[in-house]
Amino acid sequence: MPRLLAIVELGGYPNLIPLYQSLGYQVDVVNSQRKARSYLKKTTPDAIVAEYNAQSDFRDRSSNLETLMAILQKLPQVKLLVFYLPEHAERFERFRAAHPVDAAIQFPITEEKVQQVLALFLS
Repeated sequence: MPRLLAIVELGGYPNLIPLYQSLGYQVDVVNSQRKARSYLKKTTPDAIVAEYNAQSDFRDRSSNLETLMAILQKLPQVKLLVFYLPEHAERFERFRAAHPVDAAIQFPITEEKVQQVLALFLS
């Protein structure tokens, strides 16, 4: 059974856990990048769903995903789906130019959009 890590820091979209499970994923959920980092030391999922959060108050990073990307460099087989806000689109595109992101969905997040992407991940 494929394993999916959902990193839900901000939310603002439907609970997608039933959808992930209906697609056949075993789902693990964490609510911070710190917890995701700890999880990834012990477990390698097949897919990660994370939220892009661009904030200027990060000391040495442009977003919440920098640390995750450093870990994923060592796990190239893990597929990454990122949700991002329209107001962060420009920054996210710069981030995406520098980091491998398998798929991205701009808010509003719908089950249909997520299902299409995750079905591709499974094929």
